[in-house]
Amino acid sequence: MNDTRTAIVTGAARGIGAEVARRLAGDGMAVAVLDLDESVCAVVAKGITEAGGRSIAIGADVADEAAVQDAVDRVAAELGTPTVLVNNAGIIRDNLLFRMSVDDWDAVMNVHLRGAFLMSRAVQKHMTEAGFGRIINLSSTSALGNRGQANYAAAKAGIQGFTKTLANELGKFGVTANAIAPGFIETEMTAATAERMGMTFEDFKAGAAAQIPVARTGRPEDIAHAVSFFASEAAGFVSGQVLYVAGGPVS
Repeated sequence: MNDTRTAIVTGAARGIGAEVARRLAGDGMAVAVLDLDESVCAVVAKGITEAGGRSIAIGADVADEAAVQDAVDRVAAELGTPTVLVNNAGIIRDNLLFRMSVDDWDAVMNVHLRGAFLMSRAVQKHMTEAGFGRIINLSSTSALGNRGQANYAAAKAGIQGFTKTLANELGKFGVTANAIAPGFIETEMTAATAERMGMTFEDFKAGAAAQIPVARTGRPEDIAHAVSFFASEAAGFVSGQVLYVAGGPVS
């Protein structure tokens, strides 16, 4: 096995996750593309290998303890010791509080928080033994509160506390943990939100851009750039941070 770093990116079949996987592969890492549907992941993994990288597709539910352990074991066996983890997997089940079901609450908590916990716990042994690790968790500007997203906002705020705790616990082993909190990013998820609101995606983006200081909405590659920095050797003295990638100050 060569000295190439091996990364796992969850929720990597599309959108931000897929772009992050491609970026880390471009940075020279072997990348495990993980999502619920292995066949969809395979499209992203194939693109990476065809571009000269090393990648495998893994279908797994990040909220399933056994599935997570099996996935991490497979990565270690087929690609190499996983020392970079990007916890990107996420879903939305938006509703106002009085309409939000317990299932809506639990589903969002399970994917975002339980998933990040299970994945991080499964890879930390590999990282601490290697004396190097990078855990990058995806939060959101919604962590500061967002109407109709009690579940998502709570989960994304929880991710920030989780990240800071990992930084405190794992730092002495050469492992950093940081969070990225995107603002409005052009993905299938935001397109679906526009559709639910009865708007075209172009109008939805234009309305969002009008509120953003840099006067545009974000793209998946904006997040991938930030992940690339946090995952790098050069970021070893940056840990426990939350980086808002939102086109302006967030409060």
